[in-house]
Amino acid sequence: MEKYIGIMSGTSLDGVDTALVETDGKSIRLLAKDFFTMPEDLKQDVLDVCIGQQTTLLKIGEIDHRLGQVFADAVDQLIDKNNLNRNDIKAIGSHGQTVFHAPDSAYPFTMQIGDANIIATQTGMTTVADFRRKDMALGGQGAPLVPAFHQALFDHLDNHIVILNIGGIANISIIDGDKTSGYDTGPGNMLMDAWVQSRFGKPYDKDAAIARSGKVAPPLLKVLLAESYLQLPAPKSTGRELFNLPWLEDKLTGLTLSNEDVLATLAEFTAITIANEVKALTQTNCTNELLACGGGANNPLLMEKLQQRLPEWQIGNTLKYGIDADYMEAMAFAWLAHQTINGLPGNLPAATGASRLAVLGAIYLPS
Repeated sequence: MEKYIGIMSGTSLDGVDTALVETDGKSIRLLAKDFFTMPEDLKQDVLDVCIGQQTTLLKIGEIDHRLGQVFADAVDQLIDKNNLNRNDIKAIGSHGQTVFHAPDSAYPFTMQIGDANIIATQTGMTTVADFRRKDMALGGQGAPLVPAFHQALFDHLDNHIVILNIGGIANISIIDGDKTSGYDTGPGNMLMDAWVQSRFGKPYDKDAAIARSGKVAPPLLKVLLAESYLQLPAPKSTGRELFNLPWLEDKLTGLTLSNEDVLATLAEFTAITIANEVKALTQTNCTNELLACGGGANNPLLMEKLQQRLPEWQIGNTLKYGIDADYMEAMAFAWLAHQTINGLPGNLPAATGASRLAVLGAIYLPS
C-alpha cells in the first residue's frame, strides 16, 4: 500500500479539496482530508475565463501560476494540520482547474490549469497532473474519469450500483460487475449556485431554504429541458462553458419570475435531468442502488426530488460503504496518481469513448 494526496478544484470553485489516501489500486482508505478556500478574486478571474469573457494570454498565464500556488498551499495546509511526513507520500495527483472543455469541437481539447511545477517544487513531492488530454488524444471525451475509480471501489458489490457525483456538473457511473460506464448528465449545483450568488449574495442555498420558498415555473422548465446536450447519446461530457449564468439568463428572456421561483425551477431541472438518465438504467432482477456524493448530496430538496422520481431505487450516500461523499473526487485523483506512477491505466473507454485504456497524466518531479 502506498500513500498519495489528491487535489480537486471543481466547477463549483468554492475551494480546493485535498485527500491523503492509502491505496494499492484495488482498495483505498482515506487517512486525512482538508478544505482550502479559493480566494475570491481568483475565483472571479477563473469564472470570467470559463464563461467566455475576453481575456489575454498574460491573464491566463497569471491565473495558471496563482492556481498552482493555491494548490501547493492547500497541500501544505493538509500536511501541517495532520503532522504528516512528506517522505511517506509517494506522489500528488492534481486535477487542475478546468477553464474550458470542448471535446466536440473541430479540434477537440480540454484545458486544466494550475502549474504543477509550482506544486512539485513547493511541496517537495512528485506531482501528477494533466490527466485528461491523453484520453482525448485517443478519441475520448477526456471525461468523466472517476468511473474507473468507482469501478475499483464498488465492482465487488452484488447490487446494481449507480454512483451519482453532484458537483458543479452531475455525472453518473454505472457499475454492473466488471462492466462499468458513465457520463455527465448535465448541471449539478452549478446553475443553482450561480443564481444564488448573483441574486441573493450567498455562496449557495443552505439546506435548500430559498428554493423551498419558491414554486416551479413550467414555462422556464420547458425551455431548460429543451437544451440539446440532454438529448445527446453517451459518451458525453460538459461543463461551465455551456451551463453558466449567461446561458440561464438567455433562457429567462421574456419570462417574469421571482428569484425564488427561478431557483425552485433550477432544482427541479437538475433533479429531472439526473432522474431521467438513472430511470432508464433500472433493472428488475436485482436491487437498484443510487449512491450520491459531491456537494449536491447535501442538498435535501434535490435528494427528495430524486427519491420521488426514482421509487424503484434505494437512494443513499457513498458513506454507506465507507467513502466520504465530500472527498470522493479528491480521492479519485489520488488514485489516478497511483495508477500513473505504477504504469497502470486510469481511463475507462466505456465512459470516455477513448479507443483504448491508457496511462494518464504527466509527471512533475520536485526540484
